[in-house]
Amino acid sequence: MVLYTYPFPNGFLWGLHSFSWALIFPTFWFADRLVASFLHTTYEKRQRSGDPCYFRVLCVIITTPIYLALLLASLPFALIGFFFWAPLQSARKPYCYSRLRDKAQSNGAILSTEWKATSSAKSFCFCSANVCLLPDSLARFNNLADTQGRAREIGRRIRNGASRPQIKIYIDSPTNTSISAASFSSLIAPQGSEGANRSVSISMKRTTSMEYKEENTGSNNIEENREAKSGGEQHEGKDNAVIVRIGAEDTGALSDAETDASVVQVAISSSTEHGMENKAEDQKGQMSNHRPKEADTGSLDSHSTSPESVVKCRVGDGVTDSSIINNKLVYKTSFAKKTAGRKKKHMDEAFDHEISAFFPANLDFLCLQEVFDKRSAEKLKDQLHQYFEYILYDVGVYACQGCCSFKFLNSGLFFASRYPILDADYHCFPNGKGSDSLAAKGALFAKVQVGTTPQDQRIVGYVSCTHLHALAGDAVVRCEQLDFIQEWMTEFRKSTSSSSIANPEELVAFDVLCGDLNFDNCSADDKLEQQHSLFTHYKDPCRLGPGEEKSWSIGTLLDPQGLYDEEVFTPENLQKVLENEEGRKEYLVYPTGKNHVASEKGRKVPLKGSGRRIDYVMHKEEGLNAEWKVEVEEFSFITHLAGLTDHLPVAMRLMVSTGEEEQ
Repeated sequence: MVLYTYPFPNGFLWGLHSFSWALIFPTFWFADRLVASFLHTTYEKRQRSGDPCYFRVLCVIITTPIYLALLLASLPFALIGFFFWAPLQSARKPYCYSRLRDKAQSNGAILSTEWKATSSAKSFCFCSANVCLLPDSLARFNNLADTQGRAREIGRRIRNGASRPQIKIYIDSPTNTSISAASFSSLIAPQGSEGANRSVSISMKRTTSMEYKEENTGSNNIEENREAKSGGEQHEGKDNAVIVRIGAEDTGALSDAETDASVVQVAISSSTEHGMENKAEDQKGQMSNHRPKEADTGSLDSHSTSPESVVKCRVGDGVTDSSIINNKLVYKTSFAKKTAGRKKKHMDEAFDHEISAFFPANLDFLCLQEVFDKRSAEKLKDQLHQYFEYILYDVGVYACQGCCSFKFLNSGLFFASRYPILDADYHCFPNGKGSDSLAAKGALFAKVQVGTTPQDQRIVGYVSCTHLHALAGDAVVRCEQLDFIQEWMTEFRKSTSSSSIANPEELVAFDVLCGDLNFDNCSADDKLEQQHSLFTHYKDPCRLGPGEEKSWSIGTLLDPQGLYDEEVFTPENLQKVLENEEGRKEYLVYPTGKNHVASEKGRKVPLKGSGRRIDYVMHKEEGLNAEWKVEVEEFSFITHLAGLTDHLPVAMRLMVSTGEEEQ
């Protein structure tokens, strides 16, 4: 199968398409601005609350005739352009494949060959997010505006969150002889560390991302301490997880005020190989150090993150502002060996789970939905290419090609990978109804290479991305679409597999399905979808069974009316709110029903529940290499896109164990 780098088979058709779209675009833009002038987000209303009423009315009276006149004037040109544009769609490819051309930043080929399946395990991180990048007028119906600006900021936040080093911090409690582990991904990375170990003194403020807890589980903590000390041997020098030891100097328990003032010793372990990579990165200046705004210290280049994240960093004898420290380093995917005595943060679950203010470090695969706007897709691609080397975008069909009805928008699917994409395929759902049928919703399938065995067999993985029918009450339509996904995925695996003598059979490490399925596992109206056979093949980490969620699972659909409330407008504030049940009732969308009461702000909230979880990341345990074992290592609900979309991204880290005995 060929990856389509260009949307058309030759330059002539591509040029003709560009010419026809240039004739259509002015009409599209004027119509978009005309509708948008009547729709204002709650944020815009709040910003203009001090303006006199007559001023706002005057603006509408002036701008509406101008947009309408320009729209009518451009309409004849749009009709001519449409005459050429529509037939050309029959020759258009179903997606565009983009690969980073900067060899200095390219490392996907290295990633795909460094895993020889000789170590006991390797982890892969997957993320799914609905980013609502519609034309501006349509996005405003979800209380979102400035689609182009949001696309740039979304790409920047994902890139900065994923590229930060993964740091594990172990805290020596002053009141406990054991070692307590805290889950914390640092925003600070030391520059140009050439040695194997480096010590840095850091003065930190306490944030919601890190909690100081004292636990009297001595045996587990001792086991964890041993694991930390032998990290270099366990990870075989390939792990990008930096082990940090913190020893508090206070003799008593740490209060918030004392934590703010205390100085802790941080020992950062890094392999020599990583140090050389970081030094070369600094010298080339590829991922340049950003200088945040005053309210953006330590925010991973995000304008809406709390300034309490990271305050100062002391290196040596001097004090340096944290913005000077490079947090943009290139690390390899981590290798880790799981032990039977490994302690989990949550004793009620076999894997870690959390609500995180940042995208997971070392994110490998990203599946996005509702990237409908083509200009936004380009901006998003440019931002993400600074971290992801391989990208599939502008996925779908237009006009009447490949589907039953006319399509004005593509599928909105977007896939980014750090590993080489070997094959890809897209299918459009043939059963779209209503307004959903105007978009080419469907499923995107990708095959990636993640390793090579010593016998030169390729180790591959499959990632599927989809966005199902959205209209309520159409359960039968969604179930049919789930049937299509299973059928298409089976065909894709058969058509892309290799089993000849010249090309030995590949080893399949994982099969993951991501996307916005537009139904949850608790609503009575979604019972038909909850019992679909898809869930017998793919394992949902948040689900106990049809209609029953795990206690820590939360909804992923935010109430659009509350997106710009001060309580949830920053990633850390949204994280705090969602960590308690009352906050979830206030700002998440719940299934409609009789048990609803009015909140202080007038929104209806239920008495119980954790919201509608319609965004999924699932994995398959069948059809993989029989001798390997796939386990969920971490699952996260992410608040890093607070104020930019009405969905919560979800992320899952899988550990693929090869069954090798530990040496």
